[in-house]
Amino acid sequence: MKSLTVEQIAEIVGGQLLCGDSGTIVTNIQYDSRAVTDGTLFVPIKGAKVDAHQFIEDCLKNGSATLTENDAPENAEKPYIKVNNTLAALQKLAAYYRKQFDIKLIGVTGSVGKTSTKEMIAAALSKGFDVMKTQGNKNSQIGMPMTMFEIQDKNEAAVIEMGMSEFGEMERLCDVAQPNIAVMTNIGTAHIENLKTQQNIMSEKLKITDHFDKNGILFLNGDDDLLKTLHGKQPFRTVTFGIDQNCDYYANDMQTEGFSTRFVCHHNGIAEEYTVPALGIHNVKNALAAIAIGEYLGLSKDVIQSGILTYKNAPMRQQIHQLDDFVIIDDSYNASPEATVVSLDVLKSVSGSDGKSIAVLADMLELGEESEKLHYNVGKHLGEIHIDTLITVGALSRSTAKGAAENGCTDVQSFDTNEEAYECLKAKIGKNSTVLVKGSRGMHTDEIVSKFVKKED
Repeated sequence: MKSLTVEQIAEIVGGQLLCGDSGTIVTNIQYDSRAVTDGTLFVPIKGAKVDAHQFIEDCLKNGSATLTENDAPENAEKPYIKVNNTLAALQKLAAYYRKQFDIKLIGVTGSVGKTSTKEMIAAALSKGFDVMKTQGNKNSQIGMPMTMFEIQDKNEAAVIEMGMSEFGEMERLCDVAQPNIAVMTNIGTAHIENLKTQQNIMSEKLKITDHFDKNGILFLNGDDDLLKTLHGKQPFRTVTFGIDQNCDYYANDMQTEGFSTRFVCHHNGIAEEYTVPALGIHNVKNALAAIAIGEYLGLSKDVIQSGILTYKNAPMRQQIHQLDDFVIIDDSYNASPEATVVSLDVLKSVSGSDGKSIAVLADMLELGEESEKLHYNVGKHLGEIHIDTLITVGALSRSTAKGAAENGCTDVQSFDTNEEAYECLKAKIGKNSTVLVKGSRGMHTDEIVSKFVKKED
């Protein structure tokens, strides 16, 4: 990041310098006490379980300055900047820093698929621009502001993932990132426990456009029943993408070739063939969003296609492991009903006619009162598309098992632990089997995948 003095930081965040040299130079920001080095401003966050203020004195042995909500100790020598709320101060500082750059900043939000869409857009733009992107899924009230400090003068575009799970969160993130281009991937049921209705979820996510000027542009998944109602009804330009031929950018003639998908993109009467090195209709839609943004920013078809070909699935997000006799699709990072249905469709398309399809599905969390029904519906879909075997993990997923068993799946097993599920899976895998592993992050289903991948390594 560009360096700032402690005096400048205190002014930006509206804080009081309690002690220390006001001219101290800060060259990086950290909220993780383990990552503090010379030049670091430490930002102690009060969490639900841990108040990081307890680490300040140890951090200042290596770091250069700290924010604090408390008074400084009497013997303090290094700068303490007192603020009312350290998280709010971090966000103010990140917003100031972002404003120092005249950059094409693309904000990506949605109930599912934010990370894969972000990665696809960044890939598509990478051959035409110097692109900075969110690393991993740092899309939270802490992670996204921290991402702002990674912007450099050389960057011409930034693709930023923006997540929210409660009222007011997107508004705060938008105040920091101030995107001038935005993408909304879908409106699902993730976090419906907090936000109550899908309409509320859409209204909150739409706040990603709060800082748009007349040149702002919003790209919408036109296949989403709620999102398409926004098209053409905003005080800024909207562009739709999807499979529906009414979308501004739509795809057809999709064909799977190994672990890639070829399709034809239609826009303004022009049809062009693209290949994306990933599987599933959802990745075609991600590519359509990337193509639409690339064209909006002036890139040619060849430049966009060459960029898309560099796309790779993020770890634990439909990451394909081709092992000796079988394939594991590791989609264990997280799960929602919508994303799980998509992943089951991918499993079906990959497994083919000569091998067994096996789904290992764990509980989907934060679904509130609709949880049992939503788990059941996932199982129902699994049965209807004729997945051969279902192994579930967790109490909630027993409803998934019930939905599958009542809709045609005859090989269903349910367990309480990943270890039990692994032992069952190990016994059922045969030559040419294809296995999908998916569950909410709190279920840690990557433990199942690692047992097979480590053995192969």
